[in-house]
Amino acid sequence: MSHLYDINAPKKPTNLSVNSDLLKRSKKLNVNLSATLEQALNEKLAILESERWKAENKTAISAYNKYIEANGCFSDEYREL
Repeated sequence: MSHLYDINAPKKPTNLSVNSDLLKRSKKLNVNLSATLEQALNEKLAILESERWKAENKTAISAYNKYIEANGCFSDEYREL
């Protein structure tokens, strides 16, 4: 699996502000805050990178879709029904 960041980079302490009730409930259920934050940030990065890629390639995607509409898919002749 490809990662969006260096998974072997050293950990770095940081200060965060979190809703106090959310923090209390999470600690009560033994939620690993560091692992949970890393997972959430990874998911957010994946979404943002995908959106960035789509925006950067919007013109090419549109041109390809127009080509397919006009000419069909190059592999249509090999498709079995």
